[in-house]
Amino acid sequence: MDPEDVGKEDIEAQLARRIAGAPAGEALDAEARLYRLLAPRARRYGLRHLRDEHAASDLMQHVMTLTIEQLRSGALREPGRVVSFVLGACRMTVLEMRRGWRRREALLERYGDTLSIADITAPQRLDHERVADCLQRLPERERSVLVMSFYEDRPSEDVASMLGLSPGNVRVIRHRGIGRLRTCIESGGKRP
Repeated sequence: MDPEDVGKEDIEAQLARRIAGAPAGEALDAEARLYRLLAPRARRYGLRHLRDEHAASDLMQHVMTLTIEQLRSGALREPGRVVSFVLGACRMTVLEMRRGWRRREALLERYGDTLSIADITAPQRLDHERVADCLQRLPERERSVLVMSFYEDRPSEDVASMLGLSPGNVRVIRHRGIGRLRTCIESGGKRP
């Protein structure tokens, strides 16, 4: 081992002990410095074993977040061995990532031909004036149920007790009101 590396590991071990011994949020400078020292190692591990820039960056971020969390919570029993922890976490995370990829590949191989392509077109924007106009055209009971259900975000039971109806009746009125509102909006604001 190179004498420079021994000095580096001493610094990393000292930083890890400082983080582990500090109250939450009190060793932010040590956390940032430890991150700067260890993150490149985690990323290099990812590049070597995953052979993908993005996956290596994801691995680095995950492992370093895990490391800092473990140090903060005191769950890392030997903070002085933080480098070993990081490399072990890299190895375990890479194995889990590969398992996930194999599962996805198996699912795609099995069901890929039956999957339909998602329609990612932008949803049509609502004309708020038309919606308000169509809502005003609804019968009063349907309008009240829709406003209480969606604008005031009340459950069917509350709406029912306020209007003197049964919760089942409220659900039926709401369903019909939504249908009439949709028809009115789609028809350009004509009578529901």
